[in-house]
Amino acid sequence: MEKKKIALIAHDNKKQEIVEWACHNKQVLSEYSLCGTGHTAKLVEEATGLPVKAYLSGPLGGDQQIGAKVAEGEIDAVVFFWDPLQMQPHDPDVKALLRIAVVYDIPIATNKATADCIIK
Repeated sequence: MEKKKIALIAHDNKKQEIVEWACHNKQVLSEYSLCGTGHTAKLVEEATGLPVKAYLSGPLGGDQQIGAKVAEGEIDAVVFFWDPLQMQPHDPDVKALLRIAVVYDIPIATNKATADCIIK
């Protein structure tokens, strides 16, 4: 049976938080196939030692790449630690990713509490 795939994304002010979350949940995350946007994928992979397929960084199209994979049925859940207090230059891409996750009825966690619910 193929592993379910989780996409990991975090805005700059939330990257340390997602790394800490991934380290804390390393054992559970090892049961999934992981991917993520550029720098987030690299940081999580370095911190946990788990393989994380990297797409482009969010502002350079990574959010859209992951959204396309959601639409193609290749991603089963998204963990996106976004910063609601910081304006993002690629905000339309972020909203499009959130929208596509809802359209395709896949779980999308935007904080540690919901991320924990998704992987447990």
